[in-house]
Amino acid sequence: MKLQRMNRRALALGALAVSGALALTACGSDDTGDTSNAGNGSATSGAGAGDVKCDDAKGQLQASGSSAQKNAIDAWVKSYTAACKSVQINYRPDGSGAGITAFNQGQTAFAGSDSALKPEEVEASKKVCSGGQGINLPMVGGPIAVGFNVPGVDTLVLDAPTLAKIFDSKISNWNDDAIKKLNPDAKLPDLKIQAFHRSDESGTTDNFTKYLKAAAPADWKYEPAKAWAAKGGQSAPQSSGVAQQVKQTSGAISYFELSYAKDGIKTVDVKTAGGPVKASVENATAAIGAAEVVGTGKDLALKLNYTPTAANAYPIVLVTYEIACDKGNKADTLPAAKSFLGYIASEDGQKQLTEAGYAPIPQEIITKVRENIATLS
Repeated sequence: MKLQRMNRRALALGALAVSGALALTACGSDDTGDTSNAGNGSATSGAGAGDVKCDDAKGQLQASGSSAQKNAIDAWVKSYTAACKSVQINYRPDGSGAGITAFNQGQTAFAGSDSALKPEEVEASKKVCSGGQGINLPMVGGPIAVGFNVPGVDTLVLDAPTLAKIFDSKISNWNDDAIKKLNPDAKLPDLKIQAFHRSDESGTTDNFTKYLKAAAPADWKYEPAKAWAAKGGQSAPQSSGVAQQVKQTSGAISYFELSYAKDGIKTVDVKTAGGPVKASVENATAAIGAAEVVGTGKDLALKLNYTPTAANAYPIVLVTYEIACDKGNKADTLPAAKSFLGYIASEDGQKQLTEAGYAPIPQEIITKVRENIATLS
């Protein structure tokens, strides 16, 4: 179903958030990163926690996956655990690929992924989701920013063919004619381009390469995937790793979720058919609003449009899914799982996304997400 009619609604909310993905399944006891304690009660304490319903939630939830949504998760966990003190949530942002693997091995209660489950991954999930399977619940949205570090250049416009050539080592210097043509007023230095990509399997990489394939098919010959396929370039793990490389390396360029473009990191204005578009939550909302739901049943996987024509539609976007078992979740973690997922999908949970630099999910979709969370068993 087309979501274009939801743009106004989503923009009225402030932004379209989709990126993050925490989901629940038959879980295990993987030690997953940061630990936060939570309280028990049906009310809330803390900003943005008005919709927390702790019910019978207690114990630990182990989760891993998308690093793109880490900043959103940190904000959610802080608010949720202030209200539900009997719940401890441990999320390890080790990449979408690792998160899906851990989920399908029964090591975690939920996973975050910036790409929907593939058919073979759904099949594998049936081994840990007793009587059910893993489903995609879109929870966080936002733009994939292209950050750059070019001395003397504050504003940079690039299009899909030029980006494809840069990340495929076909353009190797910042004063290349193709870049000059797009930036006639910029003082581009004679400086080697240092292109960084993710070293781990990443849904951010998957979405970034889907954009390159869709918008520059003549220049990007690789199939989109979580694992980087092009030759050359340099690599670093997780969104925080590539963002740090851009910050500290003269001549660097890389891709990461917008919330990591901080501490002075400048971002590329991406040229589309509608003109150059800045990476912002609002502009990503305009693009994500045109997505289609392609999942069936309770699965809400989306098909994104990477070649929008609207003047304010930023084309490089991602949606982070919480991946959970529709049936077959472990009885001892199910109450906490439904409680936490229910909160992050709530109105208050989604409002926190804009504050963290993400975009909330359109109302029509997040309503279905809430309905599906309520039926997890």
